[in-house]
Amino acid sequence: MKVISPDQIIELLDMKPLPAEGGYYVETYRSGEIIGKGALPARYASEKHFGTAILYLLTPETFSALHRVKSDEIFHFYMGDAVTMLQLHPDGSSEVIALGHDILQGQVVQATVAEGVWQGCFLNKGGEFALMGTTVAPGFDFEDFEAGERAELLERYPGRKEMILRLTRQ
Repeated sequence: MKVISPDQIIELLDMKPLPAEGGYYVETYRSGEIIGKGALPARYASEKHFGTAILYLLTPETFSALHRVKSDEIFHFYMGDAVTMLQLHPDGSSEVIALGHDILQGQVVQATVAEGVWQGCFLNKGGEFALMGTTVAPGFDFEDFEAGERAELLERYPGRKEMILRLTRQ
């Protein structure tokens, strides 16, 4: 099996840094059909594409900072090393999910993040990269992104202090 580097993936897939969140991405799909604003829940400020998809890459120097979006998001694990995802739910509960190929050890190749749930993830220690994809419906637009504020998240989820510190920026 041929070994590939994160830099090669970034170049081959024409990936760019993902603003505010971190990591690298390239949009691979945006539905040509639109859902009108009047047909959407009030949380959306404008019309939306039916769905969107991206490829997403984490490296040892990057992480997905805690954030939430207004639509459900499905993560798909494609290749590389395992990733730890933190989800902070509106009811005050939280969960940690291991994304990766070792399903015998509890890793999952697919994980769903419901709309409004704070999410962030990082490459596990010793990992070189993780190539994942996400599918969002209704489709993602940057206006739907909200970055997590460290102090607010620490106050709301004190039991996840260590991970919140790791997944937020000053």
